[in-house]
Amino acid sequence: MKIAVEGCAHGELETIYDTLQYLEQKEGFKIDLLLCCGDFQASRNEADLRCMAVPPKYSNICSFYKYYTGLKTAPILTIFIGGNHEASNYLQELPYGGWVAPNIYYLGYAGVVNVAGLRIGGLSGIYKGQDYMKGHFEAPPYSDSSKRSVYHIRNLEVFRLKQLSQTLNVFLSHDWPSGVWEYGDKAQLIRFKPFFEDDINRGHLGSKPTQELLNFLKPDYFFSAHLHCKFAAVVPHECGKVTKFLALDKCLPKRRFLQVVDIPHDANLKTEICYDLEWLTILRLTNHLLSVKNVTNYLPGAHGNERWCFTPNEEEKSFTLNQFGDLVVPNNFEKTSEGYCGHKTKNFTQPEPVCNSQTVSFCNKLLIDDPLSLIINLSTNSVIDDSNVSKTPRKLVLPQPVNESESFEEFFSAEVTETEIEAPVEEQLNSSKTFKRRNASIYQK
Repeated sequence: MKIAVEGCAHGELETIYDTLQYLEQKEGFKIDLLLCCGDFQASRNEADLRCMAVPPKYSNICSFYKYYTGLKTAPILTIFIGGNHEASNYLQELPYGGWVAPNIYYLGYAGVVNVAGLRIGGLSGIYKGQDYMKGHFEAPPYSDSSKRSVYHIRNLEVFRLKQLSQTLNVFLSHDWPSGVWEYGDKAQLIRFKPFFEDDINRGHLGSKPTQELLNFLKPDYFFSAHLHCKFAAVVPHECGKVTKFLALDKCLPKRRFLQVVDIPHDANLKTEICYDLEWLTILRLTNHLLSVKNVTNYLPGAHGNERWCFTPNEEEKSFTLNQFGDLVVPNNFEKTSEGYCGHKTKNFTQPEPVCNSQTVSFCNKLLIDDPLSLIINLSTNSVIDDSNVSKTPRKLVLPQPVNESESFEEFFSAEVTETEIEAPVEEQLNSSKTFKRRNASIYQK
């Protein structure tokens, strides 16, 4: 399966798709799946822009709304995670994932899905220590503070991901894992980004929780963005396995923001998104740990008196499957807000929170809670206590594995079918220049 991996999209969805289609025509192959590593900026309208933490000069509607409203259709199945520049109000409607537009799927705060035999996981947001152990308390309209804290990762999602026992083929994060630079060309990275050296020396570059996930999950491929540069590394694990790490730049001319990787898959399966049974079961078993309060959310550990390991057994997974039913993600996208009308308005207000029918249906089937629904309920209560979050699952009422024989050298060699695009803008796409081989494995415009 040919998978295009994109760094920070920054709302340039139309440009990304145009680039991929140009590449398909030029190189004579078909891209099966697009993975985006955050800062997707799924802004449907100007009200969404008020919920995005960016300076005013970057508060642009860009092109996502065209795919949301149906003016255009995404030509490639797309899966993305959130970063630190997002229409957070929209993404909060889908905490466990869902369609933000036809053929464009968000993984949620954290998630695992299956596509044609490939197991793909991801974690949205960036790490900030002051919010890591809090609940998901934010909801629109946001304050200046909560507009930023809403995209900070939480210990619950990392805890849930660390319950996984089955191999992941691909993992996505917006933050880099801390320490990953030790397994690539660190000197070149510092030459390209000199100000990284001080952060590296102080241990401030990257995310410790993401590093924990890299070492625990040991995925075949790990893709990141956020730091706006390309960096490759091969991370060894004690078990003898390796993870191929790649970070990519943002979508701008002459920037290394896109890579195409060929990963073996099950050719007998459709290229469609399916829920992951182990992940669904983990969500169900840990629902009582969900917090929507702006206080420290402690999670169980090995020395406590309650269950702390939620890696599901076969009986628990069987119960989930019987309860949930078909694992194919339904095409149940439904607009929850009007799309951009094509001209600027004087809409400077943030919208009220909206419950998304996709999330309501998902939670009802799995018997878990929707964080946003809980917050909406809590907003009518004068007293907030633990009784507002169920301690047992309840029903909502609100409306092929990678080829291990491949060597390190092959990962960076001509034999690996990886293609890099640096410049996506229309005038470059229409240029008479052709792709030229820059080195053994990389093409550039």
